[in-house]
Amino acid sequence: MPPLLEAYLTPTASAVKFAVKASLAMFLALYLALWFDLDRPYWALISAAFLQIRPMSGMVVEKGLCQIGGTLIGALAGIAIMALFVQARVPALASLTAWIMLCAYGSSLLRNNFSYGCIMAAVTAMLIVVIAGSNPASVFDVAVSRLSELGLGAICATLVSALLWPTKMRDHLAEQANTVINQAFVQAAQRLEASDDHAALQASLTGSLGPLTQLETDSQAARYEGPAGKGRVRATHVLTRRTLRFLATLHAMHHLLGDRGDRLDDDVRALTAECARGFRDAEADDGVPAARRRLQTLRHRALALDEQHRSPLQRRIVLGVRDLLGHAIVMLDARAAIITPGDRQLRSGRLSWHRDHLAAGVNALRAGLVFAGLATFWILTHWSSGQVAMLLGTLFSAFFASRDNPVAITLMFYKGMLAAIPSAFLFGHVLLAQASGFPMLAMIFGTPLFLGLLGAGHPRMMGYCLAFTIFNILLTMPGNGMDFSFDSFANRAVAVIIGLTVVVMSFRLLPGLGATLRRRRLVGAISRDLRHLDQRPLNEAESLFSGRMADRLLALARHDDMLPIDQRHLFALGLTGLDLGVSGLRLRQWLDATPELRQPRQAYQQALAQAYRACAAGRSCPALSDAASALLDAARRYHALPDERLALIEGMLERLALSLEQQARRIAEARPDAR
Repeated sequence: MPPLLEAYLTPTASAVKFAVKASLAMFLALYLALWFDLDRPYWALISAAFLQIRPMSGMVVEKGLCQIGGTLIGALAGIAIMALFVQARVPALASLTAWIMLCAYGSSLLRNNFSYGCIMAAVTAMLIVVIAGSNPASVFDVAVSRLSELGLGAICATLVSALLWPTKMRDHLAEQANTVINQAFVQAAQRLEASDDHAALQASLTGSLGPLTQLETDSQAARYEGPAGKGRVRATHVLTRRTLRFLATLHAMHHLLGDRGDRLDDDVRALTAECARGFRDAEADDGVPAARRRLQTLRHRALALDEQHRSPLQRRIVLGVRDLLGHAIVMLDARAAIITPGDRQLRSGRLSWHRDHLAAGVNALRAGLVFAGLATFWILTHWSSGQVAMLLGTLFSAFFASRDNPVAITLMFYKGMLAAIPSAFLFGHVLLAQASGFPMLAMIFGTPLFLGLLGAGHPRMMGYCLAFTIFNILLTMPGNGMDFSFDSFANRAVAVIIGLTVVVMSFRLLPGLGATLRRRRLVGAISRDLRHLDQRPLNEAESLFSGRMADRLLALARHDDMLPIDQRHLFALGLTGLDLGVSGLRLRQWLDATPELRQPRQAYQQALAQAYRACAAGRSCPALSDAASALLDAARRYHALPDERLALIEGMLERLALSLEQQARRIAEARPDAR
C-alpha cells in the first residue's frame, strides 16, 4: 500500500494520539491567544505545533525552554539593533544579517533542541527589526508580543503533553537502547564468525551507531522528568562509551580471526564460536536479565580457559573475548539503569561531539545570503508580504542546513506547501469566512490541520504532512481581525513560494562541503584527536574521543555507501581509528603510573597518530615500529611491569601495527592513486 493511503486508511494508534494531542495543544494556544487579543495568535499555534513534533514530555519541556530562551535572546538582539540603527534601514538589515549568520553557525555546532533555540533567536530578531522598522516606537511591543505568543504556545504544548497520553523519555530511551544493543550483538556474532559479508557488517554497525548517537542526543531531555532523569543520562553515557569500546574490540578481533583463525587451538576456536552463538541468542532473548545470565555464563567459560602456554595470538583472542563479554554485560546494566536508575549506580562524564567549524561557516554564509537576497528584494519592491518570504528563508535555510540531504528535505516541504495552498484557500478563507465563533473556527480550520498531523505520524509522510500543516497556518493566519480578501491570500501564497524557492536554490548553489573534502576533514579530525589524547585527564579524553567517534563513523559510513563496493574502505578506516584511540587510552591507563614510561608512551601515541594519517593515504609509517621498540625497551629496562602485562602490551603493539598495515594495503588497492 502506498504510504499516503497507509497513513490515512490504516493509521497507527500512536499516529492518532499524536494528531489528537497536537491539535488540542494548538487550539488551546490559539483560543488563549485570541482571548488575550495578541497581535499574531498564529505564532502561538505554530509554537505549539513545533513542540509537539517529538511529544515525549521531557523533550517538550526542553524544547520549550530552548524556544523561550532563544526567543528572549533574539528579542534582545533585535532591540539592540533597532537602538543602534533606528533611522538607518540598510545598516540595521546588515547587522541583522550578521546576527542571523551567527545564529546559523551556532545552530550547526549544537545539538537537537539547543540548535532549535539558536534558530528561534535568529527568527525573533528578524521579526522585530523588520516589523518594527516602519514604526520604531513599537519595537518593545513587538518584542513582548513575540515572547508572549511563543511562550503561550510552549506552555500549552507542555500541559497537553503531560496530561494527555504522556509519553516518557524513559520508554523512548529504553527502546533506542534496545536497538543499539541488539544491533551491536548482531555485529559481534558476525565478527566472531569472521564473516566476509561487508554489506551485512556495515548494516549492523550503522544500525547500532545511528540509534546510539540519537540516544546520546535525546538523553539530555530526561533530566526534566524528575530526580531519576539524571541517572538515566549517566546510564546513557555509560552505554555509549561501552558500546564504542565493544565495537573497537570487535574490529580488532575480526582482523585476528580472519587472518590467522586457522592457527587457533580447538578450544579457543570453540570458545569464539560459542560466543558468536551466545550473542545471537542474547539478541533474541526477551529482557535484560535473561541476556545477562547468558553472557555471564559465557564469561565464566572464558575466564576458566587457561591462556597460559599459548601463543601470543591465542592469548590475545582469549583476552579479547573476555573484554567483549565484560563490555556487553555493562551495556546490559546500562540498559537496565535507563528504566530503573536507582537499582544500579553508574557513573560517567558527559560526552563530546564532532563539530566541523568549516561546515558550520558554510551554513552560516548560506543563511546570510538567503536573508540578504530576500531583504534586498523586500526593500526594492516595498512588498508588505515580503516579510513572510524573509521569515521562511531565515527559518528553513538554518533549520535544514545540518540535515543529511537538505535539498531532498526542502523539496519535500515544497510539495507539502503546494498542497497546502488550495487547502488553506478552501478551509481558511472560503469556509472560514462564513463561520462565527471559536467552535466553528476550530471545526473548519482544524480539519486540514488534523489531517496533516495524522499523516505526519507516518515516518515516510512526516516531511510532506508537517509542511502541509505549517503552511496552512501561515497562509490562513487566524486572528481576531482576519482579512479574507483574495488579494491578501494571493500575496501570502506568492511570498511562501518565493521564500521556499530561494531556500531550495540556495542549497543547490551552495550545497556545502564536497564529499572528498568532508572525508579528508573527518580523517584529519580523527588523527588530531589521536595526537591530543594526552592533553586532558584520562576520563575527559575518553569522553571527548568516544562521543566524537560515533558521529564520525556514521559520516564515514554514509560516504562509503556512495562508493563502488570494491572501493569501500572509509568505514573500516574509521573503525581502525576507533581501535587506535581505545588502545591508546588503555596504554595510558596501564603505563602512566610509572613516570619513566610516560615519555616513551607519549612518543608512541604521537607516532600512532602519524601512522593513522599515513594509513589513510595508503602508506606505511616506519616511525611507528621505532616508537614501539623504544616503549618496550623502556618497560624492560625499568622492570616496571610484570611479565604477563608486558607480553600483553607487546601483543597489542604488534596487533596495532598489523592492523594499520593491512588497512593501508586495502586503501592502496581501492585507490590506485593513493600512493
